[in-house]
Amino acid sequence: MSRWYARPVIGVSDTARAVEFYLDRLGFRKDWEHPEEGKLLIVQVSRQGCELILSSQWPERVGKALTFVSLDEDVLHALRAELEARGVAVEDGEWGYRLMVVRDPDGNTLYFPYPGDQDGAAR
Repeated sequence: MSRWYARPVIGVSDTARAVEFYLDRLGFRKDWEHPEEGKLLIVQVSRQGCELILSSQWPERVGKALTFVSLDEDVLHALRAELEARGVAVEDGEWGYRLMVVRDPDGNTLYFPYPGDQDGAAR
């Protein structure tokens, strides 16, 4: 494979609960899952090319993930409206530029930067 391919692993306390949030609230779909001893341990979810692995394997990593997701501005505004309509808590944030911020039930954070506000900031 000549191109790089990366997927963040997000630590969650309860994989089934996290999957429910990412599917029902954030509009992701489930790609695959790995149960172990009758318990859902790892699941990959995706939405339009954004792939995330949710894992309850490492309790010390729960709630510590910070993931940047870059979208075109019109897509970002549409996503915000969609999430708010679903009752997702959407925050305004800043990290040298404006962000839309979404947190999952464990406190893992998704940062969505507003494209026109970055003034040369690295993407």
